[in-house]
Amino acid sequence: MTMRQHKVHTHLRTQLGRAAVQIFAANDRMNHILIEHLDPAAWRAKPPGKLRTIAAIFTHMHNVRCKWVRLTAPHLKIPPQLHRAHCTPRQARAGLAKSAARCAEMLAEALGGCGGRVEKFRRDGWASPWPVGPEMLCYMLSHEAHHRGQVCMLAHQLGFPLPIRVTSGIWNWEKLWKECGSPGGPGYDS
Repeated sequence: MTMRQHKVHTHLRTQLGRAAVQIFAANDRMNHILIEHLDPAAWRAKPPGKLRTIAAIFTHMHNVRCKWVRLTAPHLKIPPQLHRAHCTPRQARAGLAKSAARCAEMLAEALGGCGGRVEKFRRDGWASPWPVGPEMLCYMLSHEAHHRGQVCMLAHQLGFPLPIRVTSGIWNWEKLWKECGSPGGPGYDS
């Protein structure tokens, strides 16, 4: 690899790390928007069958993030787990904010090209570790998007539908990006 190729590669890795942090922040903002606009009665409403409550879904999301950090970047401070039977919306928001911050640190180290200690993504104890790369971020985002879909569907089925401005608002990436401190929007360094 020539010196120029090395510089280009390093620059691209740095851009990828910054973008991953911004993308995960926008992803986390979506979770907070849903919690902020949920009818409080929906939080613990029991769905039919053996489905998780909305409270259990959000605590699961936080706890899985903590597991990713614990397995992938154990040198980072791992937030405490949340208990699905006792967690309030306020506690969930606080926990998600902490776990999002740790995930952002993990992503910056893994994808930022700064020689961090994160070399493999370990999503679970039973799964083979992956080399760090964009796939790591995609997996993390897919997991959370799946559960956000469950929350929206459950709220609707339980008689507490989220307003359309909320469900469509989580797709307004330009606004989410700005709310997360990146005024240029997606694709622009700030």
